[in-house]
Amino acid sequence: MRHNSSHSKDSHGTEPAASWPLPPQCIGARYMPTPQPVVEAMLALALVGVDDTVYDVGCGDGRVVITAARGYGARGVGIDIQGWCIAESRHNARLAGVEGLVTFVQANALDVDLSPATVVTLYMPAAWNRLFLPKLRRELAAAARVVSYVYGLGDESPVEERWVTDQYGRSSPIYLWRRDPRRPVRPPDSPPDRGTG
Repeated sequence: MRHNSSHSKDSHGTEPAASWPLPPQCIGARYMPTPQPVVEAMLALALVGVDDTVYDVGCGDGRVVITAARGYGARGVGIDIQGWCIAESRHNARLAGVEGLVTFVQANALDVDLSPATVVTLYMPAAWNRLFLPKLRRELAAAARVVSYVYGLGDESPVEERWVTDQYGRSSPIYLWRRDPRRPVRPPDSPPDRGTG
């Protein structure tokens, strides 16, 4: 899901300053639920199964983790900075009967520990994905998968790309990355390893 802070206004009708530390080009994307056919294609591309824990960044109405729970028996965590999105997600999970499998957290995704995730789904602006990439590299376990709708993941090359047609006949790409267990993960801000020679 893509969204910004424009949904919440104070009692004077003015928009509060965004509380998340993102560059300007990351803010201002409209809230747009991921089309359901795309949700299903993303989960299929990631080969989601009953042993997975799916984290959806910018969960909106919760449809990604709810679909993962209902369709695959996977556990899910939806993350959104907007309280109204979290409330709607919890309501939808109750209606779907998957409350025992999914959790929704109101938070800045940059502050959420991703290490329990085996799959992360994204529908966020490209600049936001680039900002998020170091965190994915640092926190995801070996062989974890990341699936993004429409936008790439910075300089990380996907292992697979598919085009998906939504219910309106529009085609868009989805991308799959896998955390390479052979790639060493350096602590943030540590110098690169230059070897001993």
